[in-house]
Amino acid sequence: MDTANVSGTEPPVLEVEALKTVFHTQDGTVHAVHGVSLYLRAGELVGIVGESGSGKSVTMMSLMKLLPEPPAEIVSGTVRLEGRDLLRLDPADLRRVRGGEVGFVFQDPMTSLNPVFTVGYQIMEPLREHLGLNKAAARERAVELLELVGIPSPGDRLGDYPHQFSGGMRQRVMIAIALACDPKVLIADEPTTALDVTIQAQIIELVKELRQELGMGIIWITHDLGVVAGIADRVMVMYGGLVVEHAPVAELYSRPMHPYTRALLQTLPSLDGTRSERLRSIAGQPPHLSAAPTSCPFASRCAHVHDRCHAENPPLAAVSEGHDVACWWRPEQVA
Repeated sequence: MDTANVSGTEPPVLEVEALKTVFHTQDGTVHAVHGVSLYLRAGELVGIVGESGSGKSVTMMSLMKLLPEPPAEIVSGTVRLEGRDLLRLDPADLRRVRGGEVGFVFQDPMTSLNPVFTVGYQIMEPLREHLGLNKAAARERAVELLELVGIPSPGDRLGDYPHQFSGGMRQRVMIAIALACDPKVLIADEPTTALDVTIQAQIIELVKELRQELGMGIIWITHDLGVVAGIADRVMVMYGGLVVEHAPVAELYSRPMHPYTRALLQTLPSLDGTRSERLRSIAGQPPHLSAAPTSCPFASRCAHVHDRCHAENPPLAAVSEGHDVACWWRPEQVA
């Protein structure tokens, strides 16, 4: 994927090149992320999809060096935020980027929020740390943020603790904290998975509104292709620590090129009655990541596998403008 030359557009705010992350365990080295590249422009939402263990979250945690080292090790790659390589920053500078220029929203707000501190304190902390606001100014901004994310009576809720909020409201608080310092990039890691479908829809609408209002770039990590269909500009599909397909969202859903992407889409239910057959599952198991991939990681589960798939790992290559696929097979090869 060419991240350096995005024709006809402004330069990306975030560029990741050939990122590799491993975990050193008693049973050997786990190659969790193997050569992932991506880019994100201001105001753009990129969805990253794939089943559990595909490397989505490890990739995003690697960007901010949030993984414990050891056992994790970022072996190679670059992560440039407006030209600065975050992987080369010293710890103090990196702390200023985390929560300041890059915000995170994690899957479970109850484990992300500190139960012994009030919500107001947790929103005000990054404001005082990164922006140098005094207590009064930080409190005023905290009220504005809670109002922005739709918390009723925000001034009265600053003194409440996380357990006094519902799951959906806690996630709104997490979004408020992530937005506190007007970040250039927001990374949302499965932010609606633990919520019921009604609250999920509310959070998704909230993120869409905030994206339009604030103009930040957003990376949305999920296993739910139905969610990204309604919010993403582009989609990256990950499998076995690799990007196997990358395309504009409409192109990916109308013309999926990788067998794994096609299989994922076949697991989605049809709500318009256009598909009458039973939902399909993907046979087989995800690959073991104990060795760097030398063949296609999806080969053992693929209906279109042939000899080359076992001999060589296909590179990510363009099949049309903006559409990249890592596969030796093409749908047009089938009559």
